[in-house]
Amino acid sequence: MMAKITKDSLLSLEAYAKQRNTLRAEAIKEKNVRKVFIGPNVTLQFENEKTMRYQIQEMLRIERTFEEEGIMDELEVYNPLVPDGSNLKCTQLIEFPDIEERKEMLKKLKGLEKRTYIQVNGFDRVYAIADEDLERENDEKTSAVHFMRFELKADMVEAFKGGEAMAMGIDLPAYNYRVDEIAPETQSSLMADFS
Repeated sequence: MMAKITKDSLLSLEAYAKQRNTLRAEAIKEKNVRKVFIGPNVTLQFENEKTMRYQIQEMLRIERTFEEEGIMDELEVYNPLVPDGSNLKCTQLIEFPDIEERKEMLKKLKGLEKRTYIQVNGFDRVYAIADEDLERENDEKTSAVHFMRFELKADMVEAFKGGEAMAMGIDLPAYNYRVDEIAPETQSSLMADFS
């Protein structure tokens, strides 16, 4: 099981300020390796301890939070996005630059988060468990941001760690795209989520 981020493992605001440029560069590099584009308008940003630690440190910095209660609130929000050894966790972003097009498409893409999947070569698709924190969809539209996890069975994890390719896709009729094989550096980074 991957370790959760604790209050004691975070940098103080002052220490973070001194290291911020270096930590920011490292986080951007990590995020870029762990990003998968599905079609022209959906990005899956796979999270891990490093990406969530950076997010927490940034939120504490922006909000000038140094009191224990505020720090614990941020940990409660972001720790659930750290993989726990049997799954992959990501933030799904539905992106349309034009505001009016986005409004229309979020209506057409209702349910997209439930039709997002990953598939280890030789195994069935694993569909996302989405938005356990709160409902992000209503009767009219879906949200532009979803938080999801993919629970893999032990044999899938072993095959993936053994080098079997991983595909990702969305099979909603209004948005049907698939990446047959994620980039090798992405696959390698995601493998570490199962240690």
